[in-house]
Amino acid sequence: MEQIVHKNLKVNGINMHVAELGQGPAAVLFLHGFPELWYSWRHQMVHLSGKGYRTIAPDLRGYGDTDAPPSPTSYTVLHIVGDLVALLDALGLDQVFLVGHDWGAIVAWWFCLLRPDRIKALVNTSVAFQPRNPFVKTIQGYRDVLGDGFYMCRFQEAGKAEEAFASTDTASVIRRFLSGRDPKPPCIPTELSLDILFKAPPPPLPSWLLPEDVDYYATKFDKSGFTGGLNYYRAMDLSWELTGPWTKSVIKVPVKFLIGDMDVTYHFPGVKEYIQSGGLKKYVPLLEEVVVIEGVGHFLNQEIPDLVSQHILDFISKF
Repeated sequence: MEQIVHKNLKVNGINMHVAELGQGPAAVLFLHGFPELWYSWRHQMVHLSGKGYRTIAPDLRGYGDTDAPPSPTSYTVLHIVGDLVALLDALGLDQVFLVGHDWGAIVAWWFCLLRPDRIKALVNTSVAFQPRNPFVKTIQGYRDVLGDGFYMCRFQEAGKAEEAFASTDTASVIRRFLSGRDPKPPCIPTELSLDILFKAPPPPLPSWLLPEDVDYYATKFDKSGFTGGLNYYRAMDLSWELTGPWTKSVIKVPVKFLIGDMDVTYHFPGVKEYIQSGGLKKYVPLLEEVVVIEGVGHFLNQEIPDLVSQHILDFISKF
C-alpha cells in the first residue's frame, strides 16, 4: 500500500485525486461507489499491479480529495464520464480496462455507452445495466415500484440525509453502510426521520473490514462530508433528461459481470429475473459471463478481494 502513488490532476474543470500503482503497458481504471473512495480498490490494485498492469483509482467527483462542486446539477453521468475521459487524456491513455462497483458500476456502463472507443473491456460488479425508460423518470420509477420510502427517494431533498448522517460519528456511518447484510431494498417510511438508520448500534465489523479501513474512510468523509456522493442520487432525473439521445442504445464492449447473491441490488424487484432471463444480455450483447457468488454481499471487492481480483485478471488477460 505504501507504494501507491497519489497525484492531483486538473480534469474537466475540477481537481481530481488519483491513486496509481504499477507500470505495465496495459492500464486498469477502477471506479468506486457510495460511500467509498479510491481505497475500496486497494486489494485489486496490489494484485493486478503485481501481474504487470498499471492500476488507476480516482476519488470520483464529490469524494475524498477530489473537488466537490456544490450544485447537484454538476453530478450527472455526463459530468462524471467527462471527468474520466479527461483523466485518461491527462494520463496519456487512449484505452483502458474498466472496472466498476455500485455507483462506479453505473458510471462504467455509461462510460462504455458514451465512449466505447476508450474502453478495451469492462468488468462490472453489483449493479446491472438498466436501459433508459423513455416514459418514466428514474426516481419516479423507483417510487412506483418501491414507494416513497425507498432510500434513493429519501435522499432527494438537499440536507436531509446529511442531517441524518451528522446525528452520529462518521465512523459509525461508514460501519453501518459497509457492514450491512440485509438483502432487502432499504426503505425508511416517510413518517420516520432518516436518522433512524443510526439509532441502533452499528453491527460488528466483518473480518474483511479492519478498524484502520474504517478510520481511513471516516477521516476523508469528515473532511469532505457526504453531499458530493449524495448529489449523484439528486442528479439522477437530470441524467435521465440529458441521456434521451441514447435511448435503446446498447453496450458495445466485452463485459464480465459479478454480483453476490446477498447483494441488495440483486434483490431489487425484477433484477434477478432480468439478469437470468437474458434481459441484461439484450442490452449488453458482448456480455461473456455473469458470475453470481454465493454468500457474498454488496461490497464484494472488499469482502472477497482475492476472488474478485482473479475474476478481473482472468477476463482482461484475454485481450
